[in-house]
Amino acid sequence: MQYDEIAQLQAQHSAWALLRSPHAPLILSFLGRVFVDASSGPIAAGELASELDDELYALNDRLGEDSYPRTAPAYLDEWAEPERGWLRKFYPTGSDEPHYDLMPPVEKALGWVTDLRSRDFVGTESRLNTLFELLRQMVYGADDDPERRLVELRRRRDELDAEIARVERGEIAVLDSVSQRDRLQQFTRNARELLSDLREVEENFRALDRKLREQIAGWSGSKGELLDTALGSRSMISESDQGRSFQALYDFLLSGQRQTELTDLLDRLGSIVDLGNTDQLRHVHFDWIDAGERTQRTVRQLSEQLRRFLDDQVWLENRRVFDLLHDIEGHAFALRDHAPKQPIMEIDDVAPTVGLPFERPLYAPQAPVELLDAPTDIEDAELDADGLLDQIYVDIDALGARVRDGLRERTQIGLPELIEDQPLQQGLAELIGFMTLTDGRYQTVIDEDHRDRVDWQAEDIDRVADMPHVSYVRKGSS
Repeated sequence: MQYDEIAQLQAQHSAWALLRSPHAPLILSFLGRVFVDASSGPIAAGELASELDDELYALNDRLGEDSYPRTAPAYLDEWAEPERGWLRKFYPTGSDEPHYDLMPPVEKALGWVTDLRSRDFVGTESRLNTLFELLRQMVYGADDDPERRLVELRRRRDELDAEIARVERGEIAVLDSVSQRDRLQQFTRNARELLSDLREVEENFRALDRKLREQIAGWSGSKGELLDTALGSRSMISESDQGRSFQALYDFLLSGQRQTELTDLLDRLGSIVDLGNTDQLRHVHFDWIDAGERTQRTVRQLSEQLRRFLDDQVWLENRRVFDLLHDIEGHAFALRDHAPKQPIMEIDDVAPTVGLPFERPLYAPQAPVELLDAPTDIEDAELDADGLLDQIYVDIDALGARVRDGLRERTQIGLPELIEDQPLQQGLAELIGFMTLTDGRYQTVIDEDHRDRVDWQAEDIDRVADMPHVSYVRKGSS
């Protein structure tokens, strides 16, 4: 590698930035355990934040309370920022909760750190056998001469016949413990690298998707030309070297015969005594299938976006909306790398508020009330006074006792703190009662320069009062 290329990677690559981060031990250990060791896909934000919160609590308890002072969601949002690129935060289809997925730079950094550890056993024989087999496949796979292919096939047949003859004579060559450990180490490493490669392939497909969306956003030509470009890009994804290699892998994994063979081999692997515990590898092929399916979903989402674009009726009905959105997207992409430090525009909300016509109440005229001006004789009539007595009664003494209880441990307390500890039960009448309290043991102070918002609920309706700040000060305190 050249000097300039290395300098550019040092300045821009997310894996290099991760290794320079002061939180690199936390990031690599936590994300490696949650995503890589568990072979996990996207994880819900709540679940991942809970896991990280437990990790932070344990580290702060062991290293000191100020080692990691921020909350778990704050760390996750920081790691998912575009300039870092260690996590991908997104909303899956049909879900209103954000999810996080691991980005390939973290696995690259984790693999480099893992290779720094000294190993008491380094297997080399299995790697040489793998290289030799790959070389043989490349050479004979590219040879179109029938005679040379037949010579190779007959040689392999003779080797198989000789091995069959030895087994029939009872001469079975069994790998020793060293050879078994050598091959297990190589298989484990390749299995993890395959998962990492699948995650990187998925990210490359997303990059192609973003490139196509940017091209659509800034398109100024005709729709037909745009469709030719879009469909050509879609074909480029599936027909590229990476796309064809991935499709061959995916077809191989989805083969029923291959799945049965892999399951049988992995189950028998666990019965080899010299290898110890290999339960973690027993379901590795299902992890490969899950990773492949996530990559396929990325390609399907791109196809779905193109299908929607081909809907002529939607195009005609929303053309003006599309023009406005494309104009906004084009400006956003143009400003992405030169974003101003101060906001250039503020909006009230990210979505319009919908008010349906039938949600509005219909006009209801009030019935006229006729008043009698003639005197009414009620001397002997029985008057029902229950309606006059059925009013809200606020116990002022109980309100004063709540204030005294609040001042028992402190010299001053605000009305919002009292209401937060025990919400209003009688609404506005109780709130006014608090403002009119008088007592020889404390003083009620009303500050008109500061305002408070007090919330309560009455008859299933949320009420809000905007009022001056009210506080109670114990008399005799300085």
